Amino acid sequence: MPDHPVSSPRRLTRRDVLKRGLAGILAAGAAPLFAPARLLGQGAPSRKLNLAIIGNGLIAGSHVGTLTKRDDCRIVAVCDVWRKKAERMADRIAKEYGGDADRPAIFATHEDLLANADVDAVFVTTPDHWHAPVTCAALRAGKDVYCEKPLTLTVREGRTVVDTARRTGRIVQTGSQQRSEHAFRRAAAIIRNGWIGEVKTVKARLGHFPQWQPLGEEAVPEGLDYDRWLGPTPWRPFHSKRILGDYGGGWRIFYEYGGRKNGDWGAHHFDIIQWALGMDDSGPVDFIPMGFEGTKYQTHRYANGVTVERVDENQPAMIEFIGTHGRVRCGRNAFLETEPGGLATRALRASDVHPYESDSHHDDFFHCVRTRQRPICDAEVGHRTATICHLNNIAAQLRRPVKWDPLREEIVGDDVAARLLDRPRRAPYGVL
Repeated sequence: MPDHPVSSPRRLTRRDVLKRGLAGILAAGAAPLFAPARLLGQGAPSRKLNLAIIGNGLIAGSHVGTLTKRDDCRIVAVCDVWRKKAERMADRIAKEYGGDADRPAIFATHEDLLANADVDAVFVTTPDHWHAPVTCAALRAGKDVYCEKPLTLTVREGRTVVDTARRTGRIVQTGSQQRSEHAFRRAAAIIRNGWIGEVKTVKARLGHFPQWQPLGEEAVPEGLDYDRWLGPTPWRPFHSKRILGDYGGGWRIFYEYGGRKNGDWGAHHFDIIQWALGMDDSGPVDFIPMGFEGTKYQTHRYANGVTVERVDENQPAMIEFIGTHGRVRCGRNAFLETEPGGLATRALRASDVHPYESDSHHDDFFHCVRTRQRPICDAEVGHRTATICHLNNIAAQLRRPVKWDPLREEIVGDDVAARLLDRPRRAPYGVL
């Protein structure tokens, strides 16, 4: 039987729009509570989608390199708190498109950009601490969103993002693009169909960041709105190593702005593990930090006993699933090994589980913007994976296990840990 994202509605096609009309579609429950403008008139699916890039760092450059080569979209605006980054990106986009006439508009704040009715969808490529605020603002402004991983900085932010997406009827694609790679999809199919028996243990390799060091204070560069870069996080003196990528990971090594390696590679690999285990609408129940009562690895465990270990040393595969009758090892660059051999090419029967098939995360996002189908890494999926990242970090911070109720989304029996499910937000950036 086909495997679709959590609570995926029936696919809405352009034929549906033409044949049944808006009233019929709404009555059938196949569309959100209001019709996206792009389904009708000037916003018809045949029109190029107007995009905006919010946050113009390294990952944004990777997206722009792909997006400017597509003929179904156009980048019409960029936004950054550092003017020179926005200008540099706008220049690059204009060059890719062929001249200054195609240079996107530049905005200093996402609020001003989102007020632009010509923008259909935004790519949120900011540091993690701005993911949820910008995503929620974009959803409320009627924009569809591609948000980089991890979707949020805290667990509570994740539920707010999901609720906002559902209430507004907008599309959210989380940038965990490994779901759109064949080796990971095939690994998920092998696991979901029981071809290596009952999975007992999963090993994931995340790597390490250096430990952060105290930083002094430097002059704020011209054109950088540093207060806004900090946004909802605590105020800290400016230092270039706090925000740039030349410090063994830049802002990612600070828990104030990201989740270190759990939020970096964990957001990719834990996502694939969730998918393969059929847990996209749930999650683990126990989180045990490395070193607790001799625990060798950071560990989280599902209610059915499946244990996930973060094994960074001498672990050849990015992810390894160990079952009662075999193993599956998978990674990027099409890496896939199975024991017994031959599982990678074994044909799926019609009655087997067929994981959602996407060979391009961008293609899938644009398809879903037009059809209103939920994408392969919908907001709920991204939230559940980010929750695992955050809870592992909470257990590590407290140096003790954390018990989690994935149905209620509550920490069980630990009021101190429960207070870490969200964080105070600095004014005036405190509203999601």
